[in-house]
Amino acid sequence: MKNIKLITDGSCDLSQKIIEDSKVEIVDVMVSFGEKNYSTRKDITISQFYEMMKNYSELPKTSCPSPNQFLEAFDCEQDNIIVLCLTSKLSGIYNSAVLAKNMYEEEHGNKKRIEIIDSTTGSIGQALLVSKVANMIDEDKTMDEIVNTIEKLKHEVVFYGALHTLENAIKGGRINAIAGKIIGALNLKAIVQITDGLVKPMDKARGDKNSINKVIDYIKNNVHNTSATKLAIGHANCIEKAIKIKEALENYHNFEEIHIMEVGPSMGVYTSEGAVLAAII
Repeated sequence: MKNIKLITDGSCDLSQKIIEDSKVEIVDVMVSFGEKNYSTRKDITISQFYEMMKNYSELPKTSCPSPNQFLEAFDCEQDNIIVLCLTSKLSGIYNSAVLAKNMYEEEHGNKKRIEIIDSTTGSIGQALLVSKVANMIDEDKTMDEIVNTIEKLKHEVVFYGALHTLENAIKGGRINAIAGKIIGALNLKAIVQITDGLVKPMDKARGDKNSINKVIDYIKNNVHNTSATKLAIGHANCIEKAIKIKEALENYHNFEEIHIMEVGPSMGVYTSEGAVLAAII
C-alpha cells in the first residue's frame, strides 16, 4: 500500500540511509541559545551545535514543532499518513501532532486517514521504528497492519546509553536529580535505559571504556529475548565510541541492518557531548 506518507519529528536521529530509503518527512525542531533560534536541520550542523553548547553557560532550549508545521506536512498527495513522534512523556510533540490532526479533520473531514503514534522512545529508538514502518510500506502492508505492528513493537525496543555527564539531563528534567547527582558526585559515567517513555539511570561505570562495555553487555543480554534484526548506534560527537560498539555487536549477533547515527541537537541538549547510545528491534 504505497499510498502512505511517513512523517517523524526532528528529535528522531536518523542515518542518511534511513532518510533516503524511507522517504520520511521530518518536521523540524528548533533549538535556542538565548535569544537566537536555530533550525536543527537547516541552520546549524551537529558539530556546530556541540561547539556552541561548550561555550554557552546555560542549557539551550528546544521547542516542539507547532501544529501548523504538521498541517503543512499533511498537505500531500497521499491519502494515508503515519506520524511517529518522540515519547509524549518527555515532549509536547505528540500532543502538537494530535492537535494538528484534529484541526485538519475539522476542516477536511475524513479526506485522509491520519494516524499519530507515540513511539514511547526517541532518538535512535525512534529511528528504528521509522525504518520498520518504511519497510512495511515497501512491502505493501495496509495501514492497519502497520499501525498494529508498530504499537506492539514500540514496547519491544531495547535501548541503552552511556552518558559522559548528567549535568544537562538533570537541568532539563530528563533524569531524576537525586540519582543523577549521586552518580555525578562519584565522577562516574551513567548507564541509562530508555523504557516506558522515560530515561532511567540504571547502572554506572568508571571511565569511558567501562561504560561502553556495559552498554555492549546490556544489549548482548537482551538480544536473544527479541527477534532483533536492526541495530542502531548513536553518538554525540564521538564516532570512535560508536565504532567500538558496532565492532563488538556485529560479531556477536547477525543483524540484518546496522546504522550509526549522530545524536542531533534535540536530544544532544540533554545527552551532552560524549554520549553513546545503542538500540535494537
